[in-house]
Amino acid sequence: MSNAFSELRGDHPLAVYIDLKSPYAYIAIEPTRDMARKHGVAIDWRPFTLDIPSYLGSAKVDKKGKVTKSKRTATQWKGVKYAYMDVRRYANLTGKTTRGTVKIWDSSLAGIAMLWAKAQGAEAFDRFVDTVYPPFWNRELDIEDVAVLESVLARAGLETRGFEAYAEGEGRALHDEINERAFDAGVFGVPTYLIEDEAWFGREHLPRVSWLLGGRKGDAPLMMNRSFAA
Repeated sequence: MSNAFSELRGDHPLAVYIDLKSPYAYIAIEPTRDMARKHGVAIDWRPFTLDIPSYLGSAKVDKKGKVTKSKRTATQWKGVKYAYMDVRRYANLTGKTTRGTVKIWDSSLAGIAMLWAKAQGAEAFDRFVDTVYPPFWNRELDIEDVAVLESVLARAGLETRGFEAYAEGEGRALHDEINERAFDAGVFGVPTYLIEDEAWFGREHLPRVSWLLGGRKGDAPLMMNRSFAA
């Protein structure tokens, strides 16, 4: 069966969209890898740069966590605070740090760096992801600075010659095309999993994704996605 999601997935059995500035994507990386290894499936990781202000407003905080600028409603703030509380509960189980960011970052350059790393192979991509996520979520990286991301690529052992030109040209065009196609097909958040002709949003759907990858053996796992109030 072919639909927008299966066409977007292409020949890859599993495609996964992530964004560096999403803590939900961060805590999903390792469980997703474990699931894929279990089934002997390669993951086609893809960057998807979230437009957070469009649905959660925007804000900036100082180094002490005090809000210095906000364009969020009280309801949006409640949602943001709950999200970080939720993430930290899971992050703490694996020793990860997820400090709230000081602003809504433009993470498109980080997405382009992901594409650069991906072009150097699956192991190179994994090294970059494992190198860039922890310091970002410890408030140690300016991911809007091409030189900073180039240094992260180098620390991960990747080739960096030509990265700046790539980020300004071919990489930017590819990033924008990937995001536009995903959004047009119905992708709206991360992590999003494409498998068969379906898309599943959220790490909580990994049991279902695993069941599909495993050939639908046994009863389908029952679960509910996050609820959204109108």
